[in-house]
Amino acid sequence: MASTIGRFFNTPAGRALIGLVLGLIAGIAVVSSGSASARSVAALIEPVGTLWVNAIRMTIVPLVASLLISTLSAESKSASVGRLGVQCIALFVVMLAGVAVIGIVVGPPIISLLHVDPASAASLRASATSTTQTQVPGFANWLVALVPANPIKAASDGVMLPVIVFSVVFGLALARTSPEVRGPTANFFRAVTDAMLVLVKWVLLLAPIGVFALAIGLALHLGTSLAGAVAFFLVAHCGVVFGIGVLIYVLMWLTGAPMKRFARATLPAQVVATGTRSSVAALPAMIDGAERVLQVPPEVAGVVLPLGVSVFRVNTPASWIVSCLFIAKLYGVPLGLGAVITVGLASIPMSLSVPGIPSGGLLILAPLFVAVGVPVEGIGILIALDAIPDVFKTVVIVTGHMAATTLLGGRAMGDGRRRVALR
Repeated sequence: MASTIGRFFNTPAGRALIGLVLGLIAGIAVVSSGSASARSVAALIEPVGTLWVNAIRMTIVPLVASLLISTLSAESKSASVGRLGVQCIALFVVMLAGVAVIGIVVGPPIISLLHVDPASAASLRASATSTTQTQVPGFANWLVALVPANPIKAASDGVMLPVIVFSVVFGLALARTSPEVRGPTANFFRAVTDAMLVLVKWVLLLAPIGVFALAIGLALHLGTSLAGAVAFFLVAHCGVVFGIGVLIYVLMWLTGAPMKRFARATLPAQVVATGTRSSVAALPAMIDGAERVLQVPPEVAGVVLPLGVSVFRVNTPASWIVSCLFIAKLYGVPLGLGAVITVGLASIPMSLSVPGIPSGGLLILAPLFVAVGVPVEGIGILIALDAIPDVFKTVVIVTGHMAATTLLGGRAMGDGRRRVALR
């Protein structure tokens, strides 16, 4: 037990949590002391948190663009995925859309139960230095903006969806060029991806300092009420993610999947996911459960599961909506239905480009926060609070991978059962 706790606090999430706790303690101590000089020192520390968040933001566009281009342009990917890969991505998008609808429906009423003092929220909002856009574009403008007239300008402005659209199209076009052209270009973008991942790891090493500075600011403006708000968010977020996991089992039941076998095949991977908080670590258990217990053909499991581990995180739309609403509540930023729908819609394609690093989904949230008018400083707090929800999220992600594999392998499983019956 002690060694497990020690390993956790040696991870980026564990160190960020330490920074959060120390920052809250320091901030509350400053408020309790009533010392003007102590408050002045704390105010000088606050911008350090913003600098750290800006360091995260500077990595997002090159990381996501290079990751998509290098993945889609790889010869092995375009040659092997084929029709099953297209069906796989289509199923992922449908499941993500369903989870987005769930988040849009349940997120606002749940977060509305959280009370934050308006004066404290206004004070915290005034301290935010990030540029926000309070006017959410209409659906027609949003749709037109998906195809960027100038992808370089879209990248410069940090508008992620047009960058993702351009990167996907460019990657698919590059995959159809000659090997002499494709190879060096794909290697270049692969090198950019690797370099950006190293840079992100460097930024995350500074998480204790950045989160400490952000937490001091939160405590200065929200005081002791922040502890209750944090507890509420953790319970609400974990509850929503748990509910998504239950609905996945309901989906399996509705589609006629063998429920007992599905549960038995998924359990070992869920156990691994709970201990490691990594769907990649659970991949061997998922493949074994799919092929041995569910009798999914190896050619199906061998495509769906690795592809799912790479791009499919079924909880993301609801998690992003709840997280965005929570930070908006802390800062006193009103989010209308249009903004919530924008977050839900944007999360579907954006979640397919989440880098496979700790808190990767939270790292690419910054442009979306800016688009709907939520201060990006809140992302640092979400990263620090991600340790507990991440366990629930990883288990649900693994369950989603197994569900997609079961659904896509259902016809082959049915043919196998008929052959057995004929014997």
